[in-house]
Amino acid sequence: MKKISISTQAFPGPMPVAIVGAEVDGTPNYLAVAWITRVNFTPPMLGIALGKNHHTSKGIREHGEFSVSIPGVDLMKATDHVGLVSGSRIDKSGIFEPFYGELRHAPMVSECPLTMECRVVQTVDLPVNEFFIGEIVGVYTEQRFLSEGKPDMKRINPFVLSMPDNHYWSLGETIGRAWQSGTEFKP
Repeated sequence: MKKISISTQAFPGPMPVAIVGAEVDGTPNYLAVAWITRVNFTPPMLGIALGKNHHTSKGIREHGEFSVSIPGVDLMKATDHVGLVSGSRIDKSGIFEPFYGELRHAPMVSECPLTMECRVVQTVDLPVNEFFIGEIVGVYTEQRFLSEGKPDMKRINPFVLSMPDNHYWSLGETIGRAWQSGTEFKP
């Protein structure tokens, strides 16, 4: 099989879709984000890449706090909507029901099955984006989204974004167990 060169705008695979929340000018604001990843185990940290001009970024810079809420597929249209419109032009505070944990300026989305609040520990300045690294200070869910005390992806029913084709996908079936399935591999 011959490999061919394609655009450098390729992505490594589907990315989890989240709603990032921040208080901006005293009002909850939300933004759909897929450039998000866990970056540290202990203390637990998340990284999110946001365009410098996003209204949400202004609130994160101002307060040093943000939330990450994981929507289920039932919230796909509302999630996409908050990524299409700017909070600098449209008040997005009434789209979701906000709630707060320990942090005062990190509104989380009540309708989302899994939510996290983060305190910024580092900001990496990139040419177009800012990469905010936040320590997770609180994680919230409901009992119905847990199995054996852990978040259950089938119950949470999150969705992912593929780029550059720009499609949302629901998760499929479990195909194996990490750090275990490879023990059955025979080279």
